[in-house]
Amino acid sequence: MTSDRRATGATLLPLTLAAVTAVTAVAVLTGCGTKRPAGEDGGPPTAAGAPATAGSPGSAGSAGASVPPRAQLEERARRMGSAIELIYVAEVPGFRRAQQSAGVYGGDGFSAMYVAASGGGTVQLSVGRGTLRDREECERTPLSFADGGGGGGKVACERDGDAWYRTSGDAHEYARPEDGHVVRLTADRESADRGILRSGARDVRPADDAELHALLPPLPDRGGTGGEGTGGAGGGGQQPERGDLPPEGDGAPNNNVDVGG
Repeated sequence: MTSDRRATGATLLPLTLAAVTAVTAVAVLTGCGTKRPAGEDGGPPTAAGAPATAGSPGSAGSAGASVPPRAQLEERARRMGSAIELIYVAEVPGFRRAQQSAGVYGGDGFSAMYVAASGGGTVQLSVGRGTLRDREECERTPLSFADGGGGGGKVACERDGDAWYRTSGDAHEYARPEDGHVVRLTADRESADRGILRSGARDVRPADDAELHALLPPLPDRGGTGGEGTGGAGGGGQQPERGDLPPEGDGAPNNNVDVGG
């Protein structure tokens, strides 16, 4: 009887120690933190409970820079010289918009250059007031170019859906009439073929506020110097010192002429 009790106690003791060891190990792991594998929450591995960093999914910094109010965008467009409703963007296959190429076209239109990713070729996006109501008007209207020139010859027009495919000399363009203005994509034949221009003309559209913010030049600095330099218009800074002003008198310039004229 006594030997049976001793045998039972000897058997239970290792089990109790094993349970305590397991509970202690779980507590230690929970207190120290563990690594989550990459992809578990859509982001890189982070320590359990660590805060999200700017730019990571779900963080405040991942939304990007805020877009200014519409009124500010309109003012920036006016300063550039373009009517904001005439500012368009295009997606030209194999081309990207050249930085700082946006500018005024005609009276209050808009123009931007798209450069081939491989280098060399360019496509001009231009939007200007006017119409292309029929073939006769289309044929007497020159092609659009940044330098104001045409294609160097007679203009031939071919209707293609709601747009005109137009050729003149070595140049060609797709022109899409809108409500009181015409949107054009123009290039020489070596820079872009007809298919590229057609695809770009199909997808061209008015720029949204975020795109306007990206392509419009910023407003000038309205600080104390007014952006005009020291003492300039809108400035208020001290006038630069002149070397020909006498130290005494009414401050008129010293116009004495030396001997010999």
